[in-house]
Order: sequence, then structure tokens, then C-alpha cells
Amino acid sequence: QVDLVQTGGGLVQPGGSLRLSCAVTGSFFSVNAMAWYRQRPGNEREFVATITPTGGTKYADSVKGRFIISRDDPKNTVYLEMDSVKPEDTAVYYCNARVIDRMSFDYLHWGRGTQVTVSS
Repeated sequence: QVDLVQTGGGLVQPGGSLRLSCAVTGSFFSVNAMAWYRQRPGNEREFVATITPTGGTKYADSVKGRFIISRDDPKNTVYLEMDSVKPEDTAVYYCNARVIDRMSFDYLHWGRGTQVTVSS
């Protein structure tokens, strides 16, 4: 059973910083690409950032230059460093990961989400 455990989030002032973490736990062979998505109030879930096993990254235009995605493979953890946050970054943030199981099957798993609120 694979689970994605998210930590971090909460209330932050505009211009502030916050770090989200997402750890892949359970029994599996390896973790492939990992990503962050968010769902703002009244909106569909949207892409934020992704990172490949070799460290290649992509970002949504709305967060480029402010957010940094990184991963710690020995810990099977992906991070999202959020800097210069804006009220429009308020959302529930979800991580996902493509996990390779011991039968070499590739499955996409999602975290349960964590609330980030940017407000003074």
C-alpha cells in the first residue's frame, strides 16, 4: 500500500514564505516523476510544478521565479518552496507521484491535500 503524506501549509502573510513536503511511504520499487497541483476556491485543480527523477523541472507561469520544486530521493520526498507568496496562491495544494511497484507497474498516486492561505 502506497501513501503520500503531506506536511506544511497553513497561514502566511503576503510576501512571505512557506515550504510544503510530501513523502511517499509504503512498499514500492522506485518513484518516478513527482509534482504539485493546487485547487483555488471555485476553480479546477491546476498544475503548479513537476520534477523528474533526474532533477528536470517545469513550472506554471503563475509561480515561475517564486516557487521551487525539489526532491530528496533517499527520503522519497518532494518539496515545494513557496516564496513571495500572493493572495492568489491561496489554495489546497496536492502532491502526486508516479510510483513503480515491485511488479514494475507504474501508478499515479495523490496526496490528500494541504491548505495554504495567504492573508494579512
